[in-house]
Amino acid sequence: MTAKPSNIAVVAPANRFDPAIAQRVKALVAASYADRVALSVHPQCHLSAGHFAGDDDARTAAFVEVANDPSIDAVWFARGGYGSCRILEAALPQLGHEARRKTYLGYSDMGSLLGALYARGFQRVVHGPMPSDLARDGGEAAVRRALDYLSGDAAGLEPTAQSGAKCAAFNIKTLGELIGTPYLPDLTDHVLLLEEVAEYMYSIDRAFFHITSSPALRKVAGIKLGRCSQVPDNDPPFEKSEVEVAAYWCMRSGIAYLGRADIGHDADNKIVPFGAMLSS
Repeated sequence: MTAKPSNIAVVAPANRFDPAIAQRVKALVAASYADRVALSVHPQCHLSAGHFAGDDDARTAAFVEVANDPSIDAVWFARGGYGSCRILEAALPQLGHEARRKTYLGYSDMGSLLGALYARGFQRVVHGPMPSDLARDGGEAAVRRALDYLSGDAAGLEPTAQSGAKCAAFNIKTLGELIGTPYLPDLTDHVLLLEEVAEYMYSIDRAFFHITSSPALRKVAGIKLGRCSQVPDNDPPFEKSEVEVAAYWCMRSGIAYLGRADIGHDADNKIVPFGAMLSS
């Protein structure tokens, strides 16, 4: 008996999703995943309201619609940027029973939604590549990694997640902005994987101070550092690498620094389910 294809809905809680990239993702699915994936891209993804893919109400409505739809197995966030935190307060109370059984996959700014869902007991919250990654150099491999995961193949997991440890993965700045809000999940005994893009090294240092000074986050099992890419030059030079920064603040706070993680804003970004890995 042939397994039912995974029904995946794409929505954009932050920035607009380029329709041309969406068509390329659909073509990839049709060519390579037709027997495993049924993909739909919500029309909201292509709306434009200044910085955002539609105004807050439109983005909220689209996310709630697909999250509560019983025919949908997974919500795949189209891209990052900024905006998902703006819909949390309105969207979360509208999520029903059907929303809890789904997988939610994304990274970067989507960490606001992933963290808030995990804080509310959603068990299939996952850091991983998004459809917009197809525009990156080598991005087809990233998109395939996500599609494979969403259709039942866990080969693209980050090694820490493969180990069976409880994990969570975030963009550094996005996690920092959840501290002090109702949307920060309890990460006690989790290995916390962190990555960043396009931030000055002093800004990364400041964010590590904020994260490692939080009493709630001092309960993690340790921190692993992903890639910090596209770091702008500073004047004067900061003269500390991201590894030195992470190790320094971990030492200061008593959090174990556990080395590097294979995540980042690039085509090699691996998949990290939050919590201990569940069977599909």
